[in-house]
Amino acid sequence: MPTYTVTTANIVLSPEQKAKIAAAITQAHHTHTGAPGYFAQVIFTEIAAGSHFLGGKPNAAPHVYVLGLIRGGRTEDLKQRLMVQILEQAAAIAGVNTEDVWVYVQDVVAGQMAEFGRILPPPGAEPEWRQGMSRQKIAALTQAGVVL
Repeated sequence: MPTYTVTTANIVLSPEQKAKIAAAITQAHHTHTGAPGYFAQVIFTEIAAGSHFLGGKPNAAPHVYVLGLIRGGRTEDLKQRLMVQILEQAAAIAGVNTEDVWVYVQDVVAGQMAEFGRILPPPGAEPEWRQGMSRQKIAALTQAGVVL
């Protein structure tokens, strides 16, 4: 349901750092929204050297940008607490200053998202929605270590 894209410039995250950031984002999303952790998807991309600009000028400082697409219906206060937690944890794990981490959260209407082969439910209806998952998908996720 939530998809977080973590884009880095002028810094290369190790596989361990990526795993820790993914776990931190997943936990933060679950903690603040109540959505099950298995809904969270975290994708990492790296920007090539010389391809990141601030104010129209090349940026040489390390930069971490997190864009979270989440289901709408959450309060501004909740989303701000979510963003602050992600910002602080991503900075600590990446070893950069919090000023070098930018976090954006964007709402998407649940009915405009499809995952696991079906349109997503509104927030709070996840347990009923999960019942429609195939045994094969549940087994595959469980085997991959995803907690359902």
